Amino acid sequence: MKKQIQTPEYKVYYPLKNKKSKIEGTGAYALKEIPARKKIGDLGGVIISEREAIKRRRNVKQIAMVDLEDNLVLDASVNPNELRYINHCCEPNSYIRVTKNRVEFYSLRKIKVGEELSADYGETHHHGTLPCRCGAKKCRGFI
Repeated sequence: MKKQIQTPEYKVYYPLKNKKSKIEGTGAYALKEIPARKKIGDLGGVIISEREAIKRRRNVKQIAMVDLEDNLVLDASVNPNELRYINHCCEPNSYIRVTKNRVEFYSLRKIKVGEELSADYGETHHHGTLPCRCGAKKCRGFI
């Protein structure tokens, strides 16, 4: 029998809209001003085993997964919320905090209405080989 992993409830605390991104594909845009140093919300998805994540990564072009603790992974391509579309930027306006079973987003500074949310993804499965399209003045060039 396959072991079921309990997925917690994920909340978004500020209204966001997903639409075409200036960075890549779809982005997440603020519908209301977000003050500096505030929790924006928890990335939606399902928690799966690392083994299952490896299988799923083989079959997708765009990965929406974050490694958690205890060989678990949050797959944001299943049951996502608006935060799934926060794109990478080398000079972001938010940051990611990974806890035991959550991927949380916090604002680094005030985010204006209509502004696209971005976060520095840090180390990824791309290992610095995916070209970065963030357009920031201090862009590193790769994710």
